Amino acid sequence: MTQVSSRGVLSALMGDAGWRDYYQVTKPKVVMLLLLTALVGACLAVNGLPPAGLLLAAMIGIGLMSSGAAAYNHLLDREIDARMMRTRGRPLVRGQLTAMRCFSFATLISVLGFAVLALWVNMLTAWLTAFSLVGYALIYTLYLKRATPQNIVIGGLAGAAPPLLGWTAMTGNVDPHSLLLVLIVFTWTPPHFWALAIHRRDDYAKVNMPMLPVTHGVAFTKTCILLYTVLLGLVCLLPYLTGMSHELYLLGSSLLNGAFLYYAWRLKFKANSGDAMATFKFSIVHLMLLFIILLTDHYLLA
Repeated sequence: MTQVSSRGVLSALMGDAGWRDYYQVTKPKVVMLLLLTALVGACLAVNGLPPAGLLLAAMIGIGLMSSGAAAYNHLLDREIDARMMRTRGRPLVRGQLTAMRCFSFATLISVLGFAVLALWVNMLTAWLTAFSLVGYALIYTLYLKRATPQNIVIGGLAGAAPPLLGWTAMTGNVDPHSLLLVLIVFTWTPPHFWALAIHRRDDYAKVNMPMLPVTHGVAFTKTCILLYTVLLGLVCLLPYLTGMSHELYLLGSSLLNGAFLYYAWRLKFKANSGDAMATFKFSIVHLMLLFIILLTDHYLLA
């Protein structure tokens, strides 16, 4: 009888939605990449291995709040998502998840994440993560995304915060080296996103979203991608030039940035129909490998 009642309560809470629908609104692939950068930030902050319990609590808290921000994004963008090819299969658009259930879920995991960080990590990390959530879920999604073609440049700071969050989780303070990691992700974000925006330009135009390819044209956006990729290559030199990393990172980052620059150059001067998406996909690999190389350099050459 108790088992039947428990199932009935769970069914009432979830409605027609399954666990996959809740999982999908957290944007798990994006959150995994953010957690990788947070993990590297945490490891670079200390000599040797970070305390396992503290690291686990930090990853859980940051992961929960990042997932909450993603769920709020799904909620606030549901009307736009319904009109775009890329997003019309999302759970709220299909009616598998109601707006109230999505809001309740996003709020629950965000509060849980904040509590984990506040109780078992430190308040600085908890509040910085909360500010990042507000920056992405409210300032970017509700205002910047709809207001200016520079939305991803300004709003990208929220998505660039995880390396700093990992660092502060271990040390309780903000270090200049942690800000270098933020700067790398911040500079990487525009060419990464603009490549996708080119590929989905018609979708964004249909919903009057002022993405750069819509407001300034594809050719101008390609130029911006190329210039930002050059800037990214220069920014990625800073960890080596400041003594934060060593020759392994210098070599690895130079190869990765050279490859990214090749994609950006080809997109600008010799593009075919698939190059924008190819550039977008490579940018994800670029950031992932860059931070893995940073981590490897830290433990092999420190």
